[in-house]
Amino acid sequence: MSAEPADLTYRNPVLNADWSDPDVIRVGDDFYLTASSFGRVPGLPLLHSRDLVNWTLVGHALERLEPEAEFATPRHDCGVWAPALRHHGDRFWIFWGDPDQGIFQVNGPGIRGPWSRPLLVKAGKGLIDPCPLWDDETGEAYLVHAWAKSRSGVKNRLTGHRMHPHGTELLDEGKVIVDGDRIPGWFTLEGPKLYRHDGWFWILAPAGGVETGWQGAFRSRAFFGPYEEKVVLEQKDTGVNGPHQGGWVRTPSGEDWFLHFQQRGAYGRVVHLQPMRWDQEGWPVIGDDGAPVAVHRRPDPPAQPPAAPATDDDFPGGRPGRQWQWAANPRDGWATQHSADGLRLTCVRSADAHDLRALPHVLTQRLPGTPCTVEVDLRLDSEEPGARAGLAVLGDAYRWIGLQRDAGGAVHLVHRFAETVAERERDAAHPRPAPGGRARLRIDIGDGARCRFSYDTGDGLRPSGQVFAATPWRWVGALLGLVALAPSGRGHAGTATFTQFRIRIQEKRADQ
Repeated sequence: MSAEPADLTYRNPVLNADWSDPDVIRVGDDFYLTASSFGRVPGLPLLHSRDLVNWTLVGHALERLEPEAEFATPRHDCGVWAPALRHHGDRFWIFWGDPDQGIFQVNGPGIRGPWSRPLLVKAGKGLIDPCPLWDDETGEAYLVHAWAKSRSGVKNRLTGHRMHPHGTELLDEGKVIVDGDRIPGWFTLEGPKLYRHDGWFWILAPAGGVETGWQGAFRSRAFFGPYEEKVVLEQKDTGVNGPHQGGWVRTPSGEDWFLHFQQRGAYGRVVHLQPMRWDQEGWPVIGDDGAPVAVHRRPDPPAQPPAAPATDDDFPGGRPGRQWQWAANPRDGWATQHSADGLRLTCVRSADAHDLRALPHVLTQRLPGTPCTVEVDLRLDSEEPGARAGLAVLGDAYRWIGLQRDAGGAVHLVHRFAETVAERERDAAHPRPAPGGRARLRIDIGDGARCRFSYDTGDGLRPSGQVFAATPWRWVGALLGLVALAPSGRGHAGTATFTQFRIRIQEKRADQ
């Protein structure tokens, strides 16, 4: 690929954090993207771009997970799996699969809503990755979905349905339209996205697993098949493992592009943008003749100012920004609104105070996919013995640093961790006095999501404990978290105030 001026090119990933299972559409001159949110609330993030390279987070389509009682406690790898975003009939539509309940949809007149409450379109275990299609040529509507073997005992196949044009129900029992077991070498076929193009029904769907798989394309003259298949994107000799699951979008001038994810361990599933064209036989060609590109000419819409989903937060009025999500459906009283800046979290009493992974009142955001420094100021206002608050890196294993009030009334800087198999956390460093109940908390996150913790309690920045390698959950990347808690008991346990949350990305040199 010939060299081009830097301002005419972009570099992958275009979303360098865990925006899992992305789907993308264009409406007019605007591009919109949604992604899996699993058990975090609010769910179904909504991102906007004018050039497919620079994205901002503009809201969420799902205020609470339903049924609410099922998500009163953390279910980190459940909930919203692989949504499909579409625009039809002057409305935005999002369909997704909850592997334990079935296929849901919400819809709204604008990307910022108001969005409808979730409607269960098809109940059942293991129904995942649904995608609708309204066929403008015939007026018919269809839906395709995949299967989760963990819930249904079935995988590696795609099932198709006729759907009511209102998007409210399916009109048949469904038929297997692509059976991956019948395709030599294919396994774990999932994540279908359904399109109509050039007289064909198209299904773009990955297979082979998220770590090492490939992106496939299927086409048929009839929705229910038969379909022929072709691999259209794979790792080849690049460093992009398992280029996987995403969506096709066309610019106003007719350029075609494909957004997909790459699994990167603790960083989760980062999003890449690939050029796309059609060959002489009518098949899509994605990337550089089927291999992912690292740098490429920008899409033809005018380049926009650099932008990315927000990370920093001053918490004006005590409200967290859009980038934050609770670990489960929130309850009244977890955060207090007020007239100043700063996040005032209640030290929620819990019998699970020994394990942050079990707490619903942890406020989380995505771990950046590049080396960075995370800092926040903390003041512990609680007088309750055992009350504590801090900054965490959360996954199957976790570590946090913060403040705790002891039985004698003094506040100490504490640093704790829990291994993947551990049921309780342990000290990662000896507690140290924290005069005035204040501290500046810091995490330096290097390559490989290796985290170094430090603090400042008034006499300068000091390191704490050993290096911690962040770990993902099963399907979710590691998360940054803010938490305040207290042991079980009666009465209000006080609050903790977080201010000036900042993430500073470590810029790479031009020769890197």
